[in-house]
Amino acid sequence: MARIGISGWRYAGWRGQFYPPGLPQRRELEYAAERMSTVEVNGSFYSLQRPSSWHSWAEQVPADFVFSVKGPRFVTHMKKLVDVETPLGTFFASGVLSLGPRLGPLLWQLPPNLGFHPDRLAAFFDLLPRTTGEASAYAAAHHDATKLKEPADTATPLDRPLRHVLEVRHLSFRTPEFCELLRAHDIGMVVADSAGTWPMFDEITSDVAYVRLHGDTELYASGYSEAALDHWAAKVRAWESAGLDVYVYFDNDAKVHAPFDAISLMERLGSSAAG
Repeated sequence: MARIGISGWRYAGWRGQFYPPGLPQRRELEYAAERMSTVEVNGSFYSLQRPSSWHSWAEQVPADFVFSVKGPRFVTHMKKLVDVETPLGTFFASGVLSLGPRLGPLLWQLPPNLGFHPDRLAAFFDLLPRTTGEASAYAAAHHDATKLKEPADTATPLDRPLRHVLEVRHLSFRTPEFCELLRAHDIGMVVADSAGTWPMFDEITSDVAYVRLHGDTELYASGYSEAALDHWAAKVRAWESAGLDVYVYFDNDAKVHAPFDAISLMERLGSSAAG
């Protein structure tokens, strides 16, 4: 089934609007997980999370709930994918693998000022582990324990496939060579709607259709109109019919549109929450 959700869940402005007044902050993830089937963890982009946090999040959601996880900006924005063996291993040692069957695709978002460098991309793709077992072994061998807030947690409860998707924001990626490179490495292309701020790329390059909706007419702020939601529902149905796994995340969080737009899209698709 298509999984529809939100990018992040801990927003002060949502309290009293999406989250009921008086709901404890510690129960916000549980509340969101009762209403949708997936959440994209974006705090992992800004800083390494604690192993205890990953364990806690897994315990708060149903068994069939899925977390997609955004890779750290230290790898994508600061190092720009170069010399990232240790930070990549440190990320995998931070406890993310403890999500087990609840771990969905890993999202790697490139900065707008990073253009298409095929050799750099290929070298990075070659580093990415393709199973949780590979990621566990990589983390054990390459992490920097001094960067972690708690002792390393490289364990994974089971060995299962690990899928990766890439979001790009530079026009130089609009070339067939980029699509061919993604397909050769089995990396999904992120379909990102940014209200025209950055170019949209919408080719499917793996068995995953991964969509990030940053705002219909205003970046991060505007909600999606009925017509826009109908449009995205039609695209999701087409991807489902093609046998793809579909993940859609609303990132228009600034004015509390994201959770309500996610629920509206789910209703159009006849989707249900996890559990």
